[in-house]
Parts: sequence; structure tokens; C-alpha cells
Amino acid sequence: MTEQAAPHRFVGRTRELDSLRADIARAGLDTLAGRPAPRGRVLLIAGRPGSGRSALAAELARGVAGDYPGGVHTARLSGPGGVAVPLERAVRDLLDALGVPPVAGAGPDHLAAELRAALAERSTVLVLDDVTAPEQLLALVPESRDCLVVAVAEGPLKGVPDVRPCTLGGLEPTAALALIATYAGETRIACDPEATHVLAEECAGHPAALVLAGGWLAGHPQACVADAVRELRRKGDSTEGSAGRPSGPKALARAFRLVYESLPPSVAQLLRLLPLAPVGVVDAHSASALAGCTVAAARTTLADCAGQGLLREVPEPDRANLTQYEVPGCLQPLLRGVLEAGVGREEMLFARARMLERYVRLLQSCRAVTEPPGSAVHTRLGGLPRALRFPSPEAAAAWLGSRLPSLLAAARIAVADGELDTLARRLVAALSRALAAHRGEAEAAPEQYRLHELVLGVAERRGLVWEKAAALLNLGDLDLRAERPHEALGRYRGALAAAREVRDPQPVGRALESVGAAYQELRDWGRAADWFGRALALRQTRGELADEARLRARLGAVHTYAGAWGWALREWRAAAAAHRRLGDVGGHARALGEVARVQQYAGYPREAIRTCTRAVDVARLSGDTALRTAVQLRLADLVDGAGDPEAAELHRAAAGRLAEQVPEAAAVRAAAVAVAEAEAERADDPGPAPVAGSAAEPVPEPAAGPQHGDAPGDGERGTGSAAVPEDPAEPVPQPVEAAAGTVPAEGSEPAGEGPKAGPAPRPAAADL
Repeated sequence: MTEQAAPHRFVGRTRELDSLRADIARAGLDTLAGRPAPRGRVLLIAGRPGSGRSALAAELARGVAGDYPGGVHTARLSGPGGVAVPLERAVRDLLDALGVPPVAGAGPDHLAAELRAALAERSTVLVLDDVTAPEQLLALVPESRDCLVVAVAEGPLKGVPDVRPCTLGGLEPTAALALIATYAGETRIACDPEATHVLAEECAGHPAALVLAGGWLAGHPQACVADAVRELRRKGDSTEGSAGRPSGPKALARAFRLVYESLPPSVAQLLRLLPLAPVGVVDAHSASALAGCTVAAARTTLADCAGQGLLREVPEPDRANLTQYEVPGCLQPLLRGVLEAGVGREEMLFARARMLERYVRLLQSCRAVTEPPGSAVHTRLGGLPRALRFPSPEAAAAWLGSRLPSLLAAARIAVADGELDTLARRLVAALSRALAAHRGEAEAAPEQYRLHELVLGVAERRGLVWEKAAALLNLGDLDLRAERPHEALGRYRGALAAAREVRDPQPVGRALESVGAAYQELRDWGRAADWFGRALALRQTRGELADEARLRARLGAVHTYAGAWGWALREWRAAAAAHRRLGDVGGHARALGEVARVQQYAGYPREAIRTCTRAVDVARLSGDTALRTAVQLRLADLVDGAGDPEAAELHRAAAGRLAEQVPEAAAVRAAAVAVAEAEAERADDPGPAPVAGSAAEPVPEPAAGPQHGDAPGDGERGTGSAAVPEDPAEPVPQPVEAAAGTVPAEGSEPAGEGPKAGPAPRPAAADL
């Protein structure tokens, strides 16, 4: 059966429902053979499109949902036109429905393993609609015997063991009459039951054809059932398959022509453009853009089409008060035939362009509503039409969540088509910004990864080198966050080559630093220092002091990990000096704290205490209570290590008083206490690699005392700028302590493994 206008209205299929419920309870072949079932029970509902197979699966899932606390989750495995949905996309949708954030850029095998792990702990009903191949089903069947899978396909699926298909045919006469009555009304059916039986026979009991026949009666309140029979027979079979006529199952095609040819021209124009809507879902905005009419007119037209059975309302409309409608899958080929026969290629292209432009403007409004009032972006909202504005960030977030499948599909289709590349790039950019604004970078990463891949495809096809570099950098960042440093390194090198091709120093510097970050994540300290040095040289030639301060800090962290205390002190002091010249008091204090940390590791406790005392004084000027707490705790640890526990307690008490002022400072102090308690147990733990990109990262404890060449002292000194080569892309070798490794030759990468510290770092009491 098909879903009706009334919520959860379902007619007929009693015998099929009873059979499926009995199938759930019966013992499987493995159980009969004395073996435990290797996976959850699989039920298969087979039938042609329009036979009510999806509605039967939904009704069965609703009926048994109480036995499965994990809930009911649905995934559609084929799109409009019967094209199979990639496994990766289907798994991501299911993980999102289960509340499990998928890893950005992960492959299908990894995602399928995540899905199986998530379902192993739940008792869930999975409804897999429009399965086109057995492989799709087998890849998604959970291993948990507490799960139930309801698959919907056009026919039997060979290769899926222990599955008996429930095959659907036409509706029984009583159910057919009840279905017509849901649209035409009980009165007209009761007035002429004989004609209604004839109408059901003319429709061959086909549920979708019966819905359209009832819809025609609903759209013609003055007509009787006998008129519907006469008009349906008049269509006959003579025109079927002729030019400009839709094709399909006989009963459904006749009923579709009955309804379509009776529509007003404006409604028919909108209806035949609906196959252009991504994933077959439209709302008033996308429909008005396709047809070139007002939003109010499109809303009325969509509601009328739904009342005649041509569209199906998507359940649970969102809070943006814009109901979505779905084109039934059985009508997609019929509407596609009407579109190709009655609409030219240029008109279709213009309609798609209008729809993409509408999506872009809605996404810009969706992002702008999150900006603070008075900002330039928020002010521009006033210039948009009222229909394109959102009343609140919550309404915008609800709209974005409900439209995300359509928006992603629109971007994919536009990129694959290649005729609207500029609009496709604008749509991808607007969608990426809206996702980041409403969900944050971490939560939006899976969708953003797919969007950046789309941009990369457009850039490579069009020869847009700058866009290619930007897309590769963004993909590399997401790979690095997902702990795939080798993949990130390849992305960054590709971005560097593209950036050098356009001779733009900004992406070149970004790519150089990113390559260093990838090597840092791989714990290859020598190569990381080399690439950070190249980026530093480029920033120095351009006088970019803030970038120089950041890169000095990264070099200091890398050298400290490598155990090269002398060069680490040099870079951290230079970073402190750069922050001081910038007027960044907080950054100045953090860098001084790192100088003190390295002095402690190098075996100079007195100098470390003196430097950290100065860091406390500088932090006091910043007004950052959390920073003051962290530096105070660092000083307490240094004093305690120097053999003065009474002074250390005074410093900890001062940090405690600061922590009481703000929650952030309290969290810093709590973390420090927890680390101190666990320090003995974690002494031999190798720990994680440093986090790439941190300006002030924890550094390793020294394996021994001071190394040769390490100079004591406190505070910052000169920047120690290295000589800058004429070509900013040339490598700038970074000196490494003789005890830690060799210095790479100029113009080449460090060969082999980079210098390694002895033990990996333990979190300090106050990581700056």
C-alpha cells in the first residue's frame, strides 16, 4: 500500500502483514541445524514500484517497533531513476540516524565496520528500501541477532541466505475500494459501488493507479465514479508509447495520463519539472525556483498535487514551516518522459540554474542568521525577501538539517553535469560555511570532506589551479584531524605543487606549514623542522610577524620533542619576542612558560624558575585568569622539583584562588591535579604524538641531563632570523643537536628517520 494523507493510514495487505510477522517468529535454517544465527533476521518484500512495497515495510516496522528498543531506521539504496546509492553514502546516513558521527573521509569498509559495531549494542529495525543488488543488502546486515532487517526490492535477491520473499500483487477488491475512498470520499463510493468496483478493475488493483484515480475524483468534485471509469477507458491503450506520452505499467500509465492531462497548464508545467529536483524531494522554495513562480503559488500547487496523489508529503515537517513533498518512485519515469518530451534542454538548464541559485541564497541567509546583530553579514539579511529569511538560528538549523540530503545531492548533480560549474562552486562554498556555522567544524567534517572533494573535481576539470590548491589543503586538514597523516601528506604536497604553479605566496606558505604538520604528526621531527623552517623563511620575507610567531612556536615544540634543547630554547625565545612585538601579552606569557619548560628539561632548574616567574608577571597583565592559573601551576611544579615544597604549596594555593574565579581556570586546575595523581602510573607510557598545529605543545621529559651546546638563561632574546634564500620555496635547514640527529644538507629533505626523543611526553601539570 501507499501512505495516505491521514498520518499512518494503511489499507489492506492483512495477509502479507501476518505472513511477515510469522516469519519473524519462525526458526531460521541455522537454528534448525543447531547452529547460532550468524546475523539478524532478514525479511524481503518484493514488488514492482507502486505496489505499496515501501508502505508495507513501514507499516510492518511500526507494528514491531515496540519489540526493538533501538528504534526504526530507514535507508534508501537507490535514487531517482533506479541508480544505486553508493554504499558509503548509505552507511553514513544510517550512522547519522544512529547518532554515531562518521569519520570524515573514511572508506566504505571502515564505515561498514563502524555501523556493525554500533548495531551490535542495539536492538534495531533497519528498513532498507529499493535494494537493487544482493551485495547492497549483505554489506548492511548487522551481525547482532537482536536486529531485524526489512528489505524492499523489485524481485528476489539471489545470494542472501535464509530469506523468503513476500511478493506483492494487486490489492483485494475491498482494500481497493477503501483506498479510492480515502481520496474521493466515502459518499461517492457509497452512491455508486458498482462503478467503483469497475474502476478498481480498470486499475488492475495496482495501488499507485488506484491512488491516482482517487486523486482525479478528489480534483473533480462534480464528477461521479462512472465519469472516472469513462475517462480512464477513453485514454485506452492506443496512445501508450507514442511520442510525448509516458511509458510504464499499463494501469499506472493510464491513471497518470488521466490525472496529468486534466491539470491546469501552470500546475502541469511545475509537475513536469519536478524530476529535476535532487533526490525527488521538493518544497515551496525549490518548486518556485524551478517553475519561476512565487513561493506562495508553489506551496498551493504542491498541496494540490499531493491531494491528487501525484506527490507524497514527507512525514514530520520541520520547524521552518516549509513542508517537503516527495515524488513517488513509481511516477519518476513517467514524469521524466513528460519532461523530455515537453521541455527543451535550455529550459531545463535554466530551471536547474534557478534552483541552485535559490539554494545558494537560502544557505547564505541560513549562515547569516547566526552572526551577531549589527555585523555586516547580519545587516545584509534585511535586503533579502521575507521568504528567504529565517526567524531565528534554531529555525535555520532545522531547515538545514531537513534539507541537507537534497542540498548535498544538488551539489553532486551540478558537479557531475559540468554545465553549471560556477553555481556548483558557489553552492558548495555556501553549504560548507552554513554547516560550519550551525554544527561546528568537527561535526560538519564528514559533509565538508565530500564537499571539498566535489570542489577538487571541478577545479581539475576546469584547470582552476588556485581552487585545486585550496581544496587539497582543506582535504589534507580533514585527513590530519582524522588521524590519517600519510593521506594528508599527499594532499599537502599536491597543494604545494599547485600553489607554486600560480605563484601565490599565501597558499605556498600554508602548504609548507601543513607539510611540516603532517611530518610532526608522523613523529618525524627532522623533516617537520625542515618544512616549518621553509615556511618561516617565506613569512619572514613578507614581514608577517604573527605567522612568524606561530611558526617559531611550532619549531620550538618540534626541537623539544627531538631532544634538541639548545635549538628549542632559541625558537621559543624568538617566539616570545615576536609575541611581545605584536602586543600579544597572552602569547608572550605562553612562550615564556615554554622556555621555562625546556630549561627544566635541559637540566637548568634555577633558570627555569626565573623564566617562569617572569611568565607569571606577564600573564598577570593579560587579564586571562585561566592562563594565569596554568602558569602559576607550572611555577609550582618547578619550585617543587627544585626542593622547596613549602613555596610550591603557596603557588598552588594562589592558583586555587584564581581557579575559583572562572570555570575555565577551575578546569585547568582539576586537570593538573588529575595528571599529578596519575603521573607515577604513566611514567612508562609512550603517549600520543603531539597534536599538529598547536602553538604551545607539551614536550618530552629529558632522558638525561643537559646536552652540549644548551645555553641557560631566562626570557626571550633576539629572533635569530635565518638568512632568507632568494626562492622562498627552497628549504631552510634547521640545525639539530648533534646528540639528537644530523643536520640535513641544504636543498634536500632530511633523509631517513628524524631525531627521536627518548620517552614521549607526559602531560605536564599546566600545559600551556
